[in-house]
Amino acid sequence: MNPGAGFDLTGRVAVVTGAAGLLGRRHCAALADAGATVVAADLSEVDGFESTLAVDITDPVSLEAARDSVLSAHGRIDVLVNNAAINDMVEHAAEEVDAGRFEVFPLDVWRRVLDVNITGTFLASQVLGAVMADAGSGSIVNIASTYGVNGPDQRLYLRPDGTRALWKSPAYPTTKGAVIAFTRYLAAYWGDRGVRVNTLTPGGVENAQEGWFVDAYAERTMLGRMAAPDDYRGALVFLASDASAYMTGANLVVDGGWTAW
Repeated sequence: MNPGAGFDLTGRVAVVTGAAGLLGRRHCAALADAGATVVAADLSEVDGFESTLAVDITDPVSLEAARDSVLSAHGRIDVLVNNAAINDMVEHAAEEVDAGRFEVFPLDVWRRVLDVNITGTFLASQVLGAVMADAGSGSIVNIASTYGVNGPDQRLYLRPDGTRALWKSPAYPTTKGAVIAFTRYLAAYWGDRGVRVNTLTPGGVENAQEGWFVDAYAERTMLGRMAAPDDYRGALVFLASDASAYMTGANLVVDGGWTAW
């Protein structure tokens, strides 16, 4: 038996939300390289992919239209990667930094992040995942974060001169913790219908951040570096494919050791 056969996604159709983002593009490429037909979904169509969809994951009608489009074009859905999310950026204008403090964090921003990161994951799973449940097989991969496991270290966002670049907001960690809990719920709910549901928890990705931040983050990992954008390819294909056939309700943490100490 070919030991790599379980990773083969030939003949499978995979939908990836948030496909225009840094990791979203990598997720799409990883699945395509494993043989899947990939539908790259985002708020607007994504350049560089053969099959793309414009979809608002917070809108059930938009998701239903996306579902119908995928089924019309490909006849099936086998994999759903719930990747779309709103995250805090380190690069903030000085006047925006204090707005991230918990005491004054804007309610409208809190609601928007919850709507995309949690409700969007719920709705995409409900609308697209139901197709898999009806077919009796499928894999849903929910993308969380180390901040869904550990509390944010606000010291990480202090520049060497002591000024603050960012307060990590309360919304993002809250939503990513909820994604992990939702994964367990859905895995239990759809386990008897052949749909596996797992979480992939990535660590921070190096993406042209300032050197002081990259160095500070790297110092807090066992491997001594931030992730490269391609560091999650193998883990994603593993969870999407039959290589993880006996795995559901799990949280696969790939973070260079960030959460292990």
